[in-house]
Amino acid sequence: MREIDDQMKKPLLKHLVEITAHREHSRLAVSVLSALYQLTNVQRIRMLELFSMREEYYVQEKMVITEGEIHTIDEHTADDPKELLSAYPPIQECIRSHLNEFLEISPEGVHILWLPVWLHGKVNSCVEIRSERAFDQQMLDVISGIFHVFCNYQSLLDYSERDALTGLFNRKTFDEQFTKYAFAIAPHESHSLDKDERRTEAIDEEVKGHWLAVVDIDHFKQVNDRYGHLYGDEVLILMANILRASFRSHDRIFRFGGEEFVILLRATTLSDARKIFDRFRQNVQEYDFPQVGNVTVSLGFVGISRETPVVILGHADQALYHAKNTGRNRICFYEELVDSGVLNSGITTNDTVEFF
Repeated sequence: MREIDDQMKKPLLKHLVEITAHREHSRLAVSVLSALYQLTNVQRIRMLELFSMREEYYVQEKMVITEGEIHTIDEHTADDPKELLSAYPPIQECIRSHLNEFLEISPEGVHILWLPVWLHGKVNSCVEIRSERAFDQQMLDVISGIFHVFCNYQSLLDYSERDALTGLFNRKTFDEQFTKYAFAIAPHESHSLDKDERRTEAIDEEVKGHWLAVVDIDHFKQVNDRYGHLYGDEVLILMANILRASFRSHDRIFRFGGEEFVILLRATTLSDARKIFDRFRQNVQEYDFPQVGNVTVSLGFVGISRETPVVILGHADQALYHAKNTGRNRICFYEELVDSGVLNSGITTNDTVEFF
């Protein structure tokens, strides 16, 4: 980095200290964008997230700073606005040519700097910086320095939050985040409603809610015993890919270890949740796993309420256990099983999930 003006050194160091103090991705991103905006005095900065859904790639705005104000897309928004990746040729060029930056001038004369965030060999997000004047070398040096600190630090956070084999979020991340997540997105229940009234409200097919599912690969021990652990690991990796392709970017997928996965499905009706979970089950059933061939999954899910995490997870686990005991390769909804008298509404433990 070239020599930075003495006037800029102190605020630069202050921002770097603040950036490295965070232990959560969204706060880290806010801190970085704020530092870039304040130190460079540019027109606008945006953080864009890239994701795939049903074999199409999309770009989604996660946060933007303009005119000194920062706006973020609420983590719990039902319908996140998104655009096709093809609407962003500079990002496509960064991916195609494996570039670390791309500088362009818009037809209106705005200078735009694109900074893709590479993680595990893929671009998972991109920073867009717009300036009415050309980027001088000192400004580019400051941007480059802060951005590379951000990328390196994000890699460290990502490493601690994710399962090494599949790249999905790990059990530790679930334990740390789910309480905050559940209370943020759970529907506000009236204390005047009794338990039966709340259950009826929760299973309304047309009311948008949030759902937790526990997934288990059927007869996975037989895969390891028959084909060996290398093929077993390949099944887990491919299963993680199917999970990513079957759910939306704002849903959350965790690997609990072994052949167990947990899904947090947000802001959808019960009827749509059934379809989404069953589509995932069908996607697995129809996939031809190398050497192994056909693999199936069982899934139990529950509506997220203001119960404790152990209760919510326990209910989904009961539904999963019922699915496995009644034929496998199926999905079961906890509240429906309780209402039909198949399950009691208490928690029973079994060997499929370790509680907190």
